[in-house]
Amino acid sequence: MATASRNSVNRVQFGLWGSVLLIGAAMQPAWGAESSVDIGTVQATAAGSGAAAETRKVESAPYQAPSKTPLKVSQPTSVVSKHYIEHNVVATSNYDDVVKNTPSVSSVGPNGPGMMENMGLSIRGFQDGQYDITFDGMPWSDSNDFTHHSTSYFMAHDLDQASVDRGPGTAATVGTAPFGGTISLQSKAPSAVSSINPYTTFGSFGTRLFGLEYDTGVLPQYGGASGFIDYEKSQSNGYLTNSKQKRSNVFLKVTRPIGDSTSVTVAAMHNTVHQNVPVGATKAQIDQFGANYGLSSDPTQQNYYGYNYDDIHTDFEYIDLQSYLDSGWMVDNKLYTYAYYHRGYNGLDPNGETPNGTTYSATDVPGEKMGMDYRSVGDFARFARDMGAGTLNTGLWLDHQYNSRFQYLVDWTLNGALNPNSSAATERDMKDTLDNVQPYVEFAWHITPSLKLTPGVKYAWFRRTLDAAVNQKTGAPLSYSKTWSSVLPSVDLHYQIQPHWVAYAQVAKGFLAPNLNTFYTVDPSASDVKPEETMNYQLGTTWEHDRLALSSDVYYINFKNKVGHRKVGSNTIFFNEGGVVYKGFEMEATYYAGMGFSLYANGSVNDAKTKDTHQWIANTPKNTAAGGLIYNRGPWYGSLLDKFIGKRYGDDGETQALGGYSVTSMAVSYTFKSQATAWLQKARINLQLNNLFNNKSINALAGYTAQNNTPLYWTIPERNLYVTLSANF
Repeated sequence: MATASRNSVNRVQFGLWGSVLLIGAAMQPAWGAESSVDIGTVQATAAGSGAAAETRKVESAPYQAPSKTPLKVSQPTSVVSKHYIEHNVVATSNYDDVVKNTPSVSSVGPNGPGMMENMGLSIRGFQDGQYDITFDGMPWSDSNDFTHHSTSYFMAHDLDQASVDRGPGTAATVGTAPFGGTISLQSKAPSAVSSINPYTTFGSFGTRLFGLEYDTGVLPQYGGASGFIDYEKSQSNGYLTNSKQKRSNVFLKVTRPIGDSTSVTVAAMHNTVHQNVPVGATKAQIDQFGANYGLSSDPTQQNYYGYNYDDIHTDFEYIDLQSYLDSGWMVDNKLYTYAYYHRGYNGLDPNGETPNGTTYSATDVPGEKMGMDYRSVGDFARFARDMGAGTLNTGLWLDHQYNSRFQYLVDWTLNGALNPNSSAATERDMKDTLDNVQPYVEFAWHITPSLKLTPGVKYAWFRRTLDAAVNQKTGAPLSYSKTWSSVLPSVDLHYQIQPHWVAYAQVAKGFLAPNLNTFYTVDPSASDVKPEETMNYQLGTTWEHDRLALSSDVYYINFKNKVGHRKVGSNTIFFNEGGVVYKGFEMEATYYAGMGFSLYANGSVNDAKTKDTHQWIANTPKNTAAGGLIYNRGPWYGSLLDKFIGKRYGDDGETQALGGYSVTSMAVSYTFKSQATAWLQKARINLQLNNLFNNKSINALAGYTAQNNTPLYWTIPERNLYVTLSANF
């Protein structure tokens, strides 16, 4: 079954990659005058564009800031630049390592940078599945619970920037969960200069990565088109015992101007990962085997690494057309598709509380085999026009995802034979779909040259279907569908106090579509579940000049329609109950002290409590902070940064109390700029040292054992060091 699925994946990928290459080769018209608004054009950099100006840019607070809030935002936002990513983020990393030092963000990466899926990336206490992630503006997630697979798509080397929007955004912010915020990932643009960039990383836990990027530069013979292709292959033993990972990733992007006012961009990504997957360790296991206990090497045990692993294949492709029409409208249309093909294997109880035994033998090792295959196809069209008094923005997001899932009981001693050898071995056999339709309209009204008011409204319509031969939880067949909709207004005010100082205020409604688990019941029609909703009230200010980049904000979020459930006879009933109040204060600042040195600090005070019991919501730190020193002058770059996560609870009901902790990281790099050798454009050596003070304490609850409900934990990876060498020819 897995083989057939993978063959179909290969056929799809061949077709998509072939389309990308044909489009890139076929474009012939020339690009004319440069537009004042960026629609993806690629321009050659003018020769000899002042070294003095570049020095002034580098030696400034906005440039050296690990993250900062742009002057144009209308909600609390932290942007992490390509400059920071290049010097501070290990090449094996994913987006979670890029954004983890921003205000109100906490992250749990138990196996090292990018070496397993993130186990707890939260924003203000909102967990994965309660916020959106977009890539080049397109939302992506699993349809069942809106979570994301951090190791399965994009790698840090291909990112231009990442931003954390701590709020539902305006009416133009689309996605399945514009509820707790949006992490926006932006791929880098093709270079105007042709180059070949080999790079390699090696370091702790037996980690090594090899990559090669080729940039075409601007190609006059193809009408000014440019593009790049980047291939990376990595492997690591990981920090946790027997938790290896092998990964390969290729990303291609081509941009082509057409005429004076249009550009087309095509991009394609393919990723494969094989990883051994631990599920956390009990306190007893940590005390006996060490903080890095993950999986065993004993094939008679259910936590043997050979029984606990994932094979995952993914792809993501899009075509983006941007154009300025004679009518005055700006059009941006992204047609995209992405897919996720997963085969997962595990021992029935990797933590040893369930004894061995199958229908074949009392000593055989029991386990499970699962599969999840989905593809999403969507289109995101945006339109804008200057109306004199302001700008009218409107658009439409459409997305359809088809998902098939199965899970079987197996006997590992008999090489994965079904256990028992009958239909009872099937724990789930399901096919589901999710359809999203979100039109929006908003008007950015320039009341005065300094004051802008933007009211807007979005209509969200979504529909789930489930066709299950064996439904999850119940084991019974079910065919069911349900539709929800919601009207989501927003209004924000943006005031430019001075050229380098702005203030903003926002009121916006967010929503979260019901999870597929509301269908995991004998009779879903007995449940009356509305989408979870938030009303967000946010007020902030930001200052940006050469010496200082400073921002702060306060927020109050009223979360209602929280979904709960109870057992009624043999049926589980889902319903809306109570809610949560989130409130807090956030700030971040970078001060350029001179001589290449900058000081950075951010912090947050967060509060998230249920309305009825006034108890803390799980995994919401009471405060977060980050700070340190940056040096960037001439060929040298250095940083020493510490991230602090305050006290929190691992589970609801204020249980599993977790103490505060901090992790300090250091980065040093030197860039060689060759003057004598024309073919070597630049070379760089990076050194990145994580967890400088070797803090290996417990930092997160991983869940509970199935048999005795014993708590499982994650710990902080021990001190780890990586060296990266790169060159441009």
